[in-house]
Amino acid sequence: MTANCLCGAVHITIAAKPDFIFDCNCSLCRKTGAAWGYFKPESVSAKGETIGYARSDKALAAVDVHSCTACGATTHWVRTDEFRNQHQVNDMVGVNMRLFDPDQLDGVPVQFPDGKNWMGEGAFDFRREGLTIGVDARW
Repeated sequence: MTANCLCGAVHITIAAKPDFIFDCNCSLCRKTGAAWGYFKPESVSAKGETIGYARSDKALAAVDVHSCTACGATTHWVRTDEFRNQHQVNDMVGVNMRLFDPDQLDGVPVQFPDGKNWMGEGAFDFRREGLTIGVDARW
């Protein structure tokens, strides 16, 4: 599946639909306008010029959030070098699933974690019941 940013300069290709989408309300997700699908790095291809941003309000920023340099649309995130080095992992890339037409995501569950009130440890609480994208549940 391939999607692109608003202006079409950046293309994101994923090998398959995500297992689920997190539509989180934390400041990072809210302010970037993203809802994330999670993938192994080798199953995501990003083409086009992006700029990365690592948040500075955390002691260790886990991700660089990428946006199109032309239209500013949030496209994906990758682990920061510091996070990969400290935790010895590079197991995940986040893709902004809002770039994809919801019809392409039929059958994918959407969960609504309460990232705004999450303290950074343990499981998320959820702010509302999830849904599965389909004819009866538009997202």
